[in-house]
Amino acid sequence: MFGGRLIDISPTISERLGVWPGDVAFSREESLSIACGDNIGLSSIRGSVHLGAHADAPIHYTAQGEGVESRSLAYYFGRCQVVEVKVERGGRIMPNAIQVPIQAPRVLFRTGTFPNPEQWNQDFAAFSPDLVDFLAEQGVVTIGIDTPSVDPQNDAVLLSHQRVAAHDLAILEGLVLGAVKPGLYTLIALPLKIEGADAAPVRAALFDDGGKAAP
Repeated sequence: MFGGRLIDISPTISERLGVWPGDVAFSREESLSIACGDNIGLSSIRGSVHLGAHADAPIHYTAQGEGVESRSLAYYFGRCQVVEVKVERGGRIMPNAIQVPIQAPRVLFRTGTFPNPEQWNQDFAAFSPDLVDFLAEQGVVTIGIDTPSVDPQNDAVLLSHQRVAAHDLAILEGLVLGAVKPGLYTLIALPLKIEGADAAPVRAALFDDGGKAAP
């Protein structure tokens, strides 16, 4: 149909989904139900804007940052590279962990250190500030990772987030990349347009067209 295939890289949002300690877990409440005799199904939801696969907004990590609704959609759509790196649990990815040339302005890192989105583990890998600087120098505008954050759970200063702010990069976190082969794709990960929000969930997907990715 599309001349390629779509690969879903988002975890399912449910009440089982792990969230950052102290954040608001997902819940859904049914107001009306066809099964109960109502004419339609109707429900409401509650939960962190950092649920599952999500885009951080600058207001999340800098006082003068913009909300997610103001971010250009160009960050979240287009040519993308998935890079697999070997990194220890709880470690930060250094530039020398990248064993391939950077070939796209959006780079997603497959670490394998947060394997089950429904089972929180605090020793996931994250970015080093040096890696953020290196990627910016390579012309990268969007960075993503298969863990809940680009910084370790115990980093209250958010060192990598601060380097992201310095370069005005975009962040995608909570991606599911375990079954994705390294290489070039087209990224589709548009955040919800929530006014003033510090993040927004995305339905992230990769379009695999054999390397003929969008610019």
